[in-house]
Amino acid sequence: MAGLGLSSGPVAAGVLAETTAAINPDTMILFGALGGMCAFAVTAAVSLVRHRKQSAQVTATLEKEKGDLKFRVDRLEAMLNTDEQRVIVWTGNGAMPQIWGILPEKSGVPRPPAQLLAFGSWLTAKCAGDLERFLDMLFRTGEAFTTTLKTRTGTYVEALGRTTGGAVVLRLRDLTGERQMQAELAARNAKISGELHMLHSLLDAMPDPAWQRDAEGNLIWANDAYAEAVEMSDAESAVKEGATFLDAAARTAMAVQRTEDGCFNARIPIVASGERRVFEITDVNANVGGAGIAVDISELEQAKKELGRAEEFHGRTLDQLAAAVAIYSSDRKLQFYNAAFRQLWDLDATFLEGHPEDGAVLDALRAARKIPEQADYRGWRKKMMESYQSLEARENWWHLPDGRTLRVIANPHPQGGVTYIYENVTEQLDLESRYNALTRVQGETLDNLSEAVAVFGSDGRLRLWNPAFGRIWDLEEDQLSELPHVKQVVSACTLSDTEEEAWELLAGNVTGLLDNRTQKVNRLERHNGDVLDYATVPLPDGGTLVTFVDVTDSVNVERALLEKNEALEQADQIKNAFIQHVSYELRSPLTNIIGFAQLLADPKFGELSEKQGEYAEYIQSSSSALLAIINDILDLATLDAGIMELDLGEVDVANTVSAAVEGLKDRIAEARINLRMHVPEDIGVMIADEKRLRQVLFNLISNAVRYSEPDGVVDVSCDRDENNVTFVVKDHGYGIPAEILTQVFKRFVGHDTGTRRQGAGLGLAIVKSFVELHGGAVDIDSAEGKGTTVTCTFPARPELADQAAAE
Repeated sequence: MAGLGLSSGPVAAGVLAETTAAINPDTMILFGALGGMCAFAVTAAVSLVRHRKQSAQVTATLEKEKGDLKFRVDRLEAMLNTDEQRVIVWTGNGAMPQIWGILPEKSGVPRPPAQLLAFGSWLTAKCAGDLERFLDMLFRTGEAFTTTLKTRTGTYVEALGRTTGGAVVLRLRDLTGERQMQAELAARNAKISGELHMLHSLLDAMPDPAWQRDAEGNLIWANDAYAEAVEMSDAESAVKEGATFLDAAARTAMAVQRTEDGCFNARIPIVASGERRVFEITDVNANVGGAGIAVDISELEQAKKELGRAEEFHGRTLDQLAAAVAIYSSDRKLQFYNAAFRQLWDLDATFLEGHPEDGAVLDALRAARKIPEQADYRGWRKKMMESYQSLEARENWWHLPDGRTLRVIANPHPQGGVTYIYENVTEQLDLESRYNALTRVQGETLDNLSEAVAVFGSDGRLRLWNPAFGRIWDLEEDQLSELPHVKQVVSACTLSDTEEEAWELLAGNVTGLLDNRTQKVNRLERHNGDVLDYATVPLPDGGTLVTFVDVTDSVNVERALLEKNEALEQADQIKNAFIQHVSYELRSPLTNIIGFAQLLADPKFGELSEKQGEYAEYIQSSSSALLAIINDILDLATLDAGIMELDLGEVDVANTVSAAVEGLKDRIAEARINLRMHVPEDIGVMIADEKRLRQVLFNLISNAVRYSEPDGVVDVSCDRDENNVTFVVKDHGYGIPAEILTQVFKRFVGHDTGTRRQGAGLGLAIVKSFVELHGGAVDIDSAEGKGTTVTCTFPARPELADQAAAE
């Protein structure tokens, strides 16, 4: 049939026609049915193959979708089972909810499902109730929620409730890091907000002003009392207007007196509601702002002031009393004591401030052995306590173990209690005996004084005298015992005009008015040559004390010393005059000797032998040394006469130092001295007499060389500042003994240095004179065996120094 199906063309048609013509109709029907069945079978087979292919494709697709869905479910379950969250799903069929995921133990969420669903077991009561309420609304209305829950361990968990299809999903997530901090901050904020609201409510109910400020100091809250104090309608208006309760003085005090922790507490008078009242201000300041409260203590302050003034007045009055006072109340407890009481008994201040009973005070005094010893102390104490039942004051005498005697007065109060007054009468009892003893001592003292003492009363009569007074003035005891008037004493004691004049002056001081009398001290020379120093001293009672001291021997010695001093000064003047005249007389012949010695040494006038040349050099060196001494003496004489004048001008300091050193070059080489100069190149110039300055440096360096050991070192340094030029010459030689150091600037004072020859002793005297003539100063420092340092300070410009000194 397939072959037939595939045939085509006229041949096939012919064949078919022949075949058809040969087949009968039944066969045709049979063949037709058979052909239809074959076609149906082919069509069904093709459809089956195609359907199987489509079914295989659908099955493969479904299998793939099933695998994908299973993978997604597994992945979702894996995600739900992580430790970041816990999911609870209610499907609504009454079955137990499904739970996925876990949370770390530190989150505070339990892992067992039964315990997890018991929210009250692991959440705080408030959070558990909130969660139950949110879930109920979610089940009933489908209202989603997101909230933060606090566990009993103090951690925070985020709860998210949603509906998905017909299921209710609750997801719990542990808050960590910033979310945990945010949750804690939110909880803390809610707590602080509640506490702040509660605090504001409390302060609003108080009758005292209270306020709160921000970090910039602006008012952000105030209570009703604050608004009333600043005369505003309400607190909101006061905050809006920024009304200030504290005045400028209070704000200044607050800024100054605030402690390091930002607290301020003080009592300040402030005008509030139109009245000046006293408030106790407490203000706290921090970086976020500040808050304060003012408590009105005006009435309390007034009452305390009045009570304090009364107590202070009574206490001050009683403290001024010399007598000790103690006040006991009706219950026999100490209520008050003054300073004299505390000083008298020397009891512990803590014990007294504890208000002890009267008997306890007596017991403490007895234990300290400060009250009289009693054979029957209990009976004596009981008798002392009877003063509380007495109606009249009682007096007792206490003879204390330390020798004091007290007069004790117990004065009962009409309302109960006793006031004790302890009067120390020891001095009063001892006064008479002391007075008598003092009188005897005074009499013996006056009688044995070498000074003559006499006391005249305000009426001018003699009241007191000693034997020396009668002995000096040759007055008999009988005359003095009659207490003569000062006029009678004057007539008896005056034998010369000088004595009469002195006694008239004394009499005037004795009989003069009190305001006109003054202490007088003078000297009197008597007719017999005695010399007396006398003095009159006005006494407070109107009398006059007159004393006479025989100073004859002292005056004679003084006179002898004065005469000797005058003779020494005259001898010194004669010596100086002699030296000056001799110096002038020696200078001319000495100049001739030097000149002729130089001529002899000059080869032009003939050759000298070696010995003769040596002698000529000795003559020149010795003559030059002698001429230098004579010139120094003449310079000193000129200075003494006050006719020395300086030739001031600009002096090159460095050249002057070099010139002085050059003049001593031979001497330095002979003594084998190492001279070190420390003169800055920019030392510049100064105003001075160049010749005298060179002479000063010459003498200083010469002394340093003379008193240095061979191969020693001498340092010459120079320095200057804005106003002065300083020269320092320092040697490291023998030094100057301490007993001579104070005299080195005197003339003709020197000291030996062993093998070295002592100089004339004029060098330092010349140095001091010339330096001071320039307006400068000289200082010397020396120690034996260590050397000597001489410092000369010259004013750089003497005329400016003189001008400053004049100003």
